Amino acid sequence: MSTIGMLTAGLEKRYRIFTALAPVMMVGEVVMETLIPLIMAAIIDTGIRGRDIPYVMKMGGIMAGASCISLACGMLCARFAAVASQGFSRNLRRMLFARVQDFSFANIDRFSTGSLVTRLTTDVTNVQNVYAMIIRMCIRSPLMLISGTVMSFYINRRLALLFVIAVPVLALVLARIVSAAYPRFRRMLAKYDTLNTIVQENLTAVRVVKSFVRGSYETEKFAAAADDVRRMQASAERVVILTMPMMQLVIYSCIVAVLWFGGGMIIGGTMQAGELVSFIAYVTQVLMSLMMLSMVFVNLVLTRASVQRIREVLLEPLDIKNPADDGPGNYVKEVLDGSIDFSGVFFSYRPVEAASGGTADPDACVLSDINLHIDSGQTVGIIGGTGSAKTTLVQLIPRLYDTLAGRVQVGGVDVRLYDLRSLRDAVAMVLQKNVLFSGSIRDNLRWGRADASDQELEQACRAADAWEFICTLPQGLDTELGQGGVNLSGGQKQRLCIARALLKKPRILILDDSTSAVDTATDSRIRNSLRKCLPETTKLIIAQRIASVQDADVIFVLDNGRINGSGTHRSLLASNTIYREVYDSQQKGDAE
Repeated sequence: MSTIGMLTAGLEKRYRIFTALAPVMMVGEVVMETLIPLIMAAIIDTGIRGRDIPYVMKMGGIMAGASCISLACGMLCARFAAVASQGFSRNLRRMLFARVQDFSFANIDRFSTGSLVTRLTTDVTNVQNVYAMIIRMCIRSPLMLISGTVMSFYINRRLALLFVIAVPVLALVLARIVSAAYPRFRRMLAKYDTLNTIVQENLTAVRVVKSFVRGSYETEKFAAAADDVRRMQASAERVVILTMPMMQLVIYSCIVAVLWFGGGMIIGGTMQAGELVSFIAYVTQVLMSLMMLSMVFVNLVLTRASVQRIREVLLEPLDIKNPADDGPGNYVKEVLDGSIDFSGVFFSYRPVEAASGGTADPDACVLSDINLHIDSGQTVGIIGGTGSAKTTLVQLIPRLYDTLAGRVQVGGVDVRLYDLRSLRDAVAMVLQKNVLFSGSIRDNLRWGRADASDQELEQACRAADAWEFICTLPQGLDTELGQGGVNLSGGQKQRLCIARALLKKPRILILDDSTSAVDTATDSRIRNSLRKCLPETTKLIIAQRIASVQDADVIFVLDNGRINGSGTHRSLLASNTIYREVYDSQQKGDAE
């Protein structure tokens, strides 16, 4: 698909209409502007020279009418172009955001957050401005160039030959500026990415910055990044600013030449004064249209970098494809139960060449040769040291990543055969990093189920041991949360995230170290509630504390991306060295 076709795909009908109307109005404006110098020449050479006042009044009225029509057409064109370009940018941002929503974690890993923000804001704004310019300037300038040139040759062919010299000079200057400016603007946008990343990281981690008294360091880092943007922008602008003086040099040189040679023709009697006035008007129109075209090309150079960056997002191949996109009959829509099977699973965050025989290289994998079975409704504990790939393991279940080799099954069906929405609706995850959004507690909880009643919200909050602290808040469920839930403690945020997950009534519930910020008594109450509220739901609990998983039906011990052991708490104490060491160290710490 062409760039234009891709960027205008799905543009609403009304914006397509405005896009078509803007050039039509521009044609009307150009036609009137082309007629005005002819009328002016007739007024000078016929009316004023012959002292025919009625003729002057008549033609003056016609010229005034043409000017009004030109003004009206210009205003309507500007209006239509503005509406069309705003609709275009809205459509483009929607496409980009929807595309990012379809990204897998692996896709997102290839773009920084700051870069995606820049593409959705600065890059789209650049493209929007050029879109408005295209449907106005790219119609006006060629029409003015053609009509002005035709009328100039009609009035005086000898003087019109000056264009033959001026146009190639302008074209050469423009080509040189374009070739020099593009790479500089692309580097400038890359610096914008870095700047946005620094801002995003700093604002997100502002509490850490203040607690470590790193404000001065972060300020200096931001100042350096901002200065990099300034330097790259100045480098690009140094090339672009040459456009205007070069255009003006050529324009004024042409006007001086026209006045010189045209004045001689008037003295020699081969040209009338009115013809010279109208000729100068047409010369100005032609050269101004060339200047406008040059500015369009310069802005296209600016936007070419932005368009390329937008295309990178829109054309990013999806690592995880939804089988439902291939049509009905090609996917499974319902998860029947919460059983889980891993069969010979290997996984790496980086592309890994498969070894001979079709198996992955285990030395390059985060997970290697994972084989396990979990019955539906079981409570499963997952224990392992930092970096043992516990989180990676559970992220394969809702297909946030795809395996490198082997397969993951849920409900006896390969996860790659499920409709992604159906699979993920059946799996609720409470992540290590608690994510809450701006809005009320009620709004955040209803991410779990949009139509949940207040009674269901209360039940979920009680199960997550969150109802008590919610009742102490001034507005209860309607209490507004700051961005990321900044006005709540870590333990409160964790409990709200658990309640949100419970509202889904999932087949599989994954708690990824999600009770680390609560005390052991609260942790125990939450686990007891889960057993009572979700008896048929498979519960996977990743934890650092043995106490959080010791009552599980089965516990898996991970070590360096492999399953080191599995069994109940009692059997692992007897047979697994890693598990016993963790248990002994925690018991010793509790005793001390």
